[in-house]
Amino acid sequence: MSAFSFAVLSDPQTRAIYDIYGKRGLEMEGWEVVERRRTPAEIRDEFERLQREREERRLQQRTNPKGTISVGIDATDLFDRYEEEYEDVSGSGFPQIEINKMHISQSIEAPLTATDTAILSGSLSTQNGNGGGSISFALRRVTSAKGWGELEFGAGDLQGPLLGLKLFRNLTPRCFVTTNCALQFSSRGIRPGLTTVLARNLDKNTVGYLQWRWGIQSAMNTSIVRDTKTSHFTVALQLGIPHSFALISYQHKFQDDDQTRVKGSLKAGFFGTVVEYGAERKISSHSVLGAAVSIGVPQGVSLKVKLNRASQTYFFPIHLTDQLLPSAVFYATVGPLVVYFAMHRLVIKPYLRAQKERELEKQRESTATDILQKKQEAEAAVRLMQESVRRIIEAEESRMGLIIVNAWYGKFVNDRSRKNEKVKVIDVTVPLQCLVKDSKLILTEASKAGLPGFYDPCVGEEKNLKVLYQFRGVLHQVMALDSEALRIPKQSHRIDTDG
Repeated sequence: MSAFSFAVLSDPQTRAIYDIYGKRGLEMEGWEVVERRRTPAEIRDEFERLQREREERRLQQRTNPKGTISVGIDATDLFDRYEEEYEDVSGSGFPQIEINKMHISQSIEAPLTATDTAILSGSLSTQNGNGGGSISFALRRVTSAKGWGELEFGAGDLQGPLLGLKLFRNLTPRCFVTTNCALQFSSRGIRPGLTTVLARNLDKNTVGYLQWRWGIQSAMNTSIVRDTKTSHFTVALQLGIPHSFALISYQHKFQDDDQTRVKGSLKAGFFGTVVEYGAERKISSHSVLGAAVSIGVPQGVSLKVKLNRASQTYFFPIHLTDQLLPSAVFYATVGPLVVYFAMHRLVIKPYLRAQKERELEKQRESTATDILQKKQEAEAAVRLMQESVRRIIEAEESRMGLIIVNAWYGKFVNDRSRKNEKVKVIDVTVPLQCLVKDSKLILTEASKAGLPGFYDPCVGEEKNLKVLYQFRGVLHQVMALDSEALRIPKQSHRIDTDG
C-alpha cells in the first residue's frame, strides 16, 4: 500500500471524501479548515460549496473586473455664505449642495492564450454640465519570465485617437524598468508622450523609484516607499512643468481584525500646500471604508470618502470651503466619526448579528438530525464507559488521585451575555474520568466535540469546557476554550477555601 493510500484510508474524513468523489475531491482546496467527524451528507454539501467558491475565484481571475465611480460634491454653501453682501437674494435660507462632477470607469480582461490577454476599458466624465467619454482596447503579451509588452488603441469624443505602447522588463532581481510611449491625435496635431520609471528594491521593505515624463506635463519625479507590516511611508520630490512639489506621507496599520489604518501626509509645491489626514477600516469581508480631510492653500477644506468593495471603488470628494475655516476642519473631522459609530452601532452590528443568527438557525435545522444521532452515539458510549470509570475512580480514590466531580461542555451564559441566550451544555463527567490515566488528564489543541462520549450541543457557536475536580482531597476548578489544550491537575486551578 502506498503512503498516499495509507494516509487516505487512516483518516475517516479523507476516506469519506475519497469514497464519494475520488482523488479529484481530495485535490479540492479548503478541506483543511473543515471540521472533523462530518457525515457523508455534510461532506457532500461542503464539497459543493468549495466547488462554487473555486469557480467564482476562477471567473474573477479570468475577467479581473475593475471599476471606479467618483462623485464630486460642492458643499461650500455650508460655510461660505454671502447673506451680508446679498441679503435680497431669494431662496438663500437653505444651503445649496450640488454635484458638480462625476467620473465612471470600468475595465475587464479576457485571457486569449497562456501569454496573451485582451483588456477593454472605458470611462465617462462630466464637470459643471460638460463632459465626455473614451474607450480603449489593449493587447498584453508576456514575452518571457522577465517582461511583458502591451499595445493600446483608444478613442474619445473630446480627444482624438490614441496609440500607446507599454513595456516592462526586469533588469536584475532587484531592479525593473517600465516605459510607456503614447501618440495623441487631435485637431492641434500629434502630441507625443513618453514616461519611463526605473525602480529598485533597496531592501525587503523599501523601494526607490525614478520617473521621467516628457511631452504632456513634463516632469522628473523621485520617490522612496517603505511598506512594513505596521506602517507605510512615502517621501517624494517632483520637478516639472507646471507642477513641482515635495511630498511626505505616513500610514500606520493596526494589527486588529478590522485592519484599521491611520494616515497623514504633507504636500508642498509652487501652487500651494496641502495637509491631509484620515483613516480607513474594514467593515466586512470584502469592503473597506475610508475618510480623509484635506486642508490646503488655495484649495480650502475638503472631505474625501472612499469605499472599496472587492475590485470596485466608490469615491466621494466633498468640497466644504475655499477658505481655512476652523469650523469646517472640525466638522469634517468629527462628522464622519460620529456618523460611522452611529451607523456601526445602530445598523451594521445589528445587521451582522441578525445575519449570523440566521446562518446559525439554518445550520441548526440542517444538522438537527445529525446532532440527535451523535447524541445517541455519545450516550451509548457513556453507558459502555461506566464499568471502566468505576475501576478508574476506585484506583484514584485509593491513592488520593484525580477525581472528576463535575464536567460540562458547551455554551455558557454569563452576566454580559444577551438575555435571550440560553445555556447549551452537556454533562461530560464520565467521558473525562474515563480519560484519566495515572492521576493525569491531558487534552490537545483540538475541538473537544470529537472526544469519545462528547458531541456538539451548539453547532457553529463558541464552546467551553468547565471542569470541577478533586486532587489530593482538594477541590480544583478550570474553564478552557474548546480548542485550548488542557492539562490537569494544576496548582493554579485550586479553589481557595481559607475564608
